[in-house]
Amino acid sequence: MTAEPVTAPATAAPGPVVGFAPGEVLTDRPTREARLKWVLVVDETLPAGRVVNAAACIAAGTGASVAGLVAGGGPDASGTVHPGLPWTGCAVLAATPEQLAALRERAVADPDLHVVDMPAVAQAHRVYDDYLAELATTPPEAVAACAVSVVGPRNRVDRLVRRLALLP
Repeated sequence: MTAEPVTAPATAAPGPVVGFAPGEVLTDRPTREARLKWVLVVDETLPAGRVVNAAACIAAGTGASVAGLVAGGGPDASGTVHPGLPWTGCAVLAATPEQLAALRERAVADPDLHVVDMPAVAQAHRVYDDYLAELATTPPEAVAACAVSVVGPRNRVDRLVRRLALLP
């Protein structure tokens, strides 16, 4: 028996538009001058492979949902073109599961912050629709995150993560 694919309802409203206008993409300036700051916060208790997986997954989701985050690519000396990377930089920080849950709760409550998270249940499935089906039956208070990506005004993001250290 195969499960029915789980899809977002056609009436689902898109999330807030977050990102940089074309004139704000200033790749010749230090990242600290960018209007928005981007951080990834990962559960420091996870094994290294799961940390990397979670960080890569939320980075992909963030890059796809934040306009102007990824700059254009460029060629190396041989002419081989390398795809663009995030021009704003991205700190990868470590947190305990409790710190991560509290950070996520505060971040999603702030309408000026764009949050992409990876619920732990996502790493328990090899079929995406199975993950979505389990997530749909999980009460919000039981959704534990492996990692959270936050993009927003520099001062707000700094306040949110001020006591967290870089991932070792």
